[in-house]
Amino acid sequence: MIVGGLKISLILPENHSLKGKRGVLRRIQARVSHQFNISVTECGDQDLWQSAVLGFCVVGSSRQVVEATLQKVVDFVEDLGLAQVGESEIESFYC
Repeated sequence: MIVGGLKISLILPENHSLKGKRGVLRRIQARVSHQFNISVTECGDQDLWQSAVLGFCVVGSSRQVVEATLQKVVDFVEDLGLAQVGESEIESFYC
């Protein structure tokens, strides 16, 4: 079994409050969860209102499938246009 993790840094330049940031992140999380059926959570920059770090996790039987899915998540988040995607980092390991 392969476990894959993805960390994406997001920039929210038009945002002016933590409440606004939470709304944007909820929309991103809901759409990604619905589209890919994977786990997602905010895992960094919780107190900053113009940046965020989201973490995603997926489990599968093939490293290629897991990593391809996570790359599709990066592309999907970029295409949503709700936030600018900064750095992204994909990791996978065997269980």
